Amino acid sequence: MKAFLILEDGHVFTGTSIGAQREVISEIVFNTSMTGYLEVLTDPSYAGQAVTMTYPLIGNYGICYEDMESERPWPDGYIVRELSRIPSNFRSQDTIQNFLEKYEIPGIAGIDTRALTKILRESGTMNGMITTKEYESLDEVLPRLKAYTTGKVVEKVTCREKKVLENDGLKVALLDLGAKRNIARSLHERGCQVTVYPAGTKAEEIIAAKPDGIMLSNGPGDPKECTSIIEEIRKLYETDIPIFAICLGHQLMALATGADTYKLKYGHRGGNHPVRDLETGKVYISSQNHGYAVDTKSLDPAVAVPAFENVNDGTNEGLRYTGKNIFTVQFHPEACPGPQDSSYLFDRFIHTMEVKKNA
Repeated sequence: MKAFLILEDGHVFTGTSIGAQREVISEIVFNTSMTGYLEVLTDPSYAGQAVTMTYPLIGNYGICYEDMESERPWPDGYIVRELSRIPSNFRSQDTIQNFLEKYEIPGIAGIDTRALTKILRESGTMNGMITTKEYESLDEVLPRLKAYTTGKVVEKVTCREKKVLENDGLKVALLDLGAKRNIARSLHERGCQVTVYPAGTKAEEIIAAKPDGIMLSNGPGDPKECTSIIEEIRKLYETDIPIFAICLGHQLMALATGADTYKLKYGHRGGNHPVRDLETGKVYISSQNHGYAVDTKSLDPAVAVPAFENVNDGTNEGLRYTGKNIFTVQFHPEACPGPQDSSYLFDRFIHTMEVKKNA
């Protein structure tokens, strides 16, 4: 069946419908990863967005449900050049077409994703519609596209109740802002007992549990929308509990301590982004998925200083908090892009907690 991708600037792409045949309006973004499409689909940080995969062939190794980063996929839509319908992998359990249909995610294949990506890079991220309806005029469509906002999507993706991954080691409180499973897994594999809290949990409840450390997860949307969460994170900052934050958690900690964030032109989404450790000069290959960044000009050095920067565009990729056992990163050390380039950050967090506990 014929399908259309309509952008808010009036560009129209014609392709073939994949997945669910329903109309959807969303923010259109692109991801440059060559593999890991299931991890992309099940990353809660994509809630409120439709994802364009720049790699031309998607789905060739099928779907392995064990690799899902959450219980379900989160993007509103999926956009590819070519969808492989005959997967070849000994671990494959399903096709990506069936997966999209099962979770009612509409998509479009057969379009020039290279041209679409160039538009998004030159004009910036914009809203769009995936539809099987052939509109005679865009006059009724474009106002709807321009009016769309992702809204408060953290509330949509967070867990509904507290859960515990039992272990005998250090106790970590993980605030689920849209956490990928591998964050909790990375801590659990290092011996930690991980208690996962819903995003709306009060700081007092977390502090009362006397964790050895606090983890602030990744998540979707504009960080400035999370006003009530920012207030609670400020309370966590004021304790002496070691804190490690990733992606949205990194941005929210910055906002909670007086810094500012801004929207990037087209964001960083992919598994091949180089980041530089400003202390050692060492460069790591990182996995990233974010459309906002911390404004380093707004930082008070008495509160926090830059710790990492993006090699491509110089934007901030991490902060070290002055006089605190707190460090935060914009990228995903749990995502294995290097494949283990930055997983040492979890070991650093473990060490920080041990030193604090034994002090």
